[in-house]
Amino acid sequence: MIVGVVIGQYAPQVKDALDTVKFYGVSAPIAIGLIVMMWPVLTKVEYERIPVLFRSKQLWIHIGISMFLNWIIGPFLMLGLAWATLPDLPHYRVGVIMVGIARCIAMVMIWNDLARGDPNYCAILVVVNAILQMILYSPFAILFINKIGHQEDANIQVAYGKVAISVLIYLGIPLAAGVVTRYGVWRLTSKEFLYKKFIPIFSPLALLGLLYTILVLFAYQGSNIVANVRPVFRVFVPLILYFAIMWGVTFFVIWHFSRREAAEKQLMGYQMAVVQAFTAASNNFELAIAVAISIYGVNSEQALAATIGPLIEVPVLLALTWVALFLRYKLPWVRSRSTAIDA
Repeated sequence: MIVGVVIGQYAPQVKDALDTVKFYGVSAPIAIGLIVMMWPVLTKVEYERIPVLFRSKQLWIHIGISMFLNWIIGPFLMLGLAWATLPDLPHYRVGVIMVGIARCIAMVMIWNDLARGDPNYCAILVVVNAILQMILYSPFAILFINKIGHQEDANIQVAYGKVAISVLIYLGIPLAAGVVTRYGVWRLTSKEFLYKKFIPIFSPLALLGLLYTILVLFAYQGSNIVANVRPVFRVFVPLILYFAIMWGVTFFVIWHFSRREAAEKQLMGYQMAVVQAFTAASNNFELAIAVAISIYGVNSEQALAATIGPLIEVPVLLALTWVALFLRYKLPWVRSRSTAIDA
């Protein structure tokens, strides 16, 4: 971020260079970065486990919990925090709201893995939310920005068609690429090669794509950030509050119910508290950035607010993995066998 701002401030010609080629209104270098950083994590998702949906009652319960948290509680909480903390900054507020309605994506699997959550449940919840995101992001954007927000400014309102196409491009393309890559490598080699050789080498591409995208975005936004330091720091407030509230409430609610259930039911427990907490607290900031750029432009305050998302989410959720590991041993949990999905 710092390097990008310095480049944008002292080498303004970079912006013109990045705009040489555009992809659906987005600078091609930025569009490539947005797609590349999601490709590897969507390759690691175990799509072949989806049939378990039809055999596991426990999974249906957790999918219901996740859908309630992700598509009702989360968006409305971010909406309320955005209006409460940014009442005088409508463009930044819209950017924050766009982050709030972009629900969890495959990066949540990183936090889940670090905190020792159940990887199988997490993978399936990620796939379910990814599919729902392709369906619901566009109508949610219309609802939360145009309708509930009563935005009369045509420069703030969003059009369903533009949002839908952006979602299709920046979620559909990497999702399709992930599926093709996963099963193409598997078929051409073996499952062992996929997991032990290919994925360990391919996975770092996501981090490189993220770093590259942040560098390019902040180089593009450098002068805008310097000129708007105060509102940029104000955007930190609703994002930090959102991550802390969503994660904390979800984690302790699951813990509370795990203490009340009989040990033999084994529906909740630490692993599922981790899965649900990080799934609820995480946002698809890649999609929010992509849609904000394609609709409002890369120089917009909406895109700038959305870009702040990963810079807050990554360190906050990383810190919460340590909190989860600490609470794993400090709180009393019902010890259970392997989850039903593993069986």
